[in-house]
Amino acid sequence: MYLYQELAARAETDNPVRVGLIGAGKFGSMFLSQVPTTPGLEVAAIADLDPGRAQDACRTVGWSEEMIGRTAFVDDAVAMLRAGGLDVVVEATGNPVVGLTHAREAIRNGLHIVMVNVEADVLAGALLAEEARRAGVVYSMAYGDQPALTCELVEWARSCGFDVVAAGKGTKYLPAYHASTPDTVWQHYGLTAEQAAAAGMNSQMFNSFLDGTKSALEMAAIANATGLTPPPDGLEFPPAGMDDLAHVLRPMADGGQLHHKGQVEVVSSLERDGRPVFKDLRWGVYVVIEAPNDYAAACFRQYGMNTDASGRYSAMYKPFHLIGLELNISILSAALLGKPTGATDGFRADVVATAKRDLKAGEVLDGEGGFTVWGKLYPADTSLRLGGLPIGLAHNVTLKADIAANQPVRWQDVEVDETMAAVTMRREMEGRFRQ
Repeated sequence: MYLYQELAARAETDNPVRVGLIGAGKFGSMFLSQVPTTPGLEVAAIADLDPGRAQDACRTVGWSEEMIGRTAFVDDAVAMLRAGGLDVVVEATGNPVVGLTHAREAIRNGLHIVMVNVEADVLAGALLAEEARRAGVVYSMAYGDQPALTCELVEWARSCGFDVVAAGKGTKYLPAYHASTPDTVWQHYGLTAEQAAAAGMNSQMFNSFLDGTKSALEMAAIANATGLTPPPDGLEFPPAGMDDLAHVLRPMADGGQLHHKGQVEVVSSLERDGRPVFKDLRWGVYVVIEAPNDYAAACFRQYGMNTDASGRYSAMYKPFHLIGLELNISILSAALLGKPTGATDGFRADVVATAKRDLKAGEVLDGEGGFTVWGKLYPADTSLRLGGLPIGLAHNVTLKADIAANQPVRWQDVEVDETMAAVTMRREMEGRFRQ
């Protein structure tokens, strides 16, 4: 992509790429740690609910007092977006409701937007991406996060002439994790609450990784960006190591566990009895491809590719992702090349709030990673047919009906403020992209 050469030219002419960051939490801090060693890139402003905390985060990751003094720290993200002087905005709050507002405001002000906020992207990203294209700005997934890295593998495979059989990521999964709460999350990670707090790890956010919600959101984002589609009744999380991807992630008709070709799926680093999977892909991403002919299949064998027994299915994977440490790639791709590192272009998959336990009318839902619901992946048309409540809108809403454990929560089951901007954007997106 020649990003570094372009960036070096900007540095030499004292014309840095100017970035505004919204949200200086863990992801934001990882990005900020790379800024001092990236000539030609400047964080001009940081918006956080607690600007003092954001300044402390900069100190923690190695910023000098001089760098901190050159940066504007504010608590009003919208004002930051309207103030000018930025090229690219990074939305890293993790809050889907405010994330939609921030993204739309960035687009209205002619700013490229990198959406770390996959929760907002799945809620109404197709609409935002369309608005960005019309405005002539880039709406992008965040490189370093698994959706963008998976999209890159899918792009590689298709550009090389391969059919994509499956794509996705790895995670630590057991069926019991769907019921995990912020009170139980750290025991599953092998940490104490004190260790997690010292590392700045938020229990509800990390529980959304464990209980399956984040996996569903990330697979929905990949589907909505690539044209791949979900299994009909949610992710299966089959156990599979790096050597077994092509064997496990092939269609059932060929001896695998996929519902269909062209599917998103997450593989587990644990067998169902809790034993670790050999050479697991817990931190990585993958794509399974099919040889288009006998010659290509022979090449798989000749060059040491892992294949299934037929030799026709093989896999490429990236065993690790560096999250915010890699975010520069998205920022520079948008600012210097005018290209996203993955971008939503349709509404093919959705994530529906699903009861973790028997819920009673009058209870207040607490969203992703909380005590009440987890997010289940569905094809978009199934979600619409169910009238499923998007997980991104399942925070601080009151139930009007009892919901049995593991059943979907529907729009009609909750009290929703239909005038809220996130709700109206979601409704607009559904109407615009309903297939």
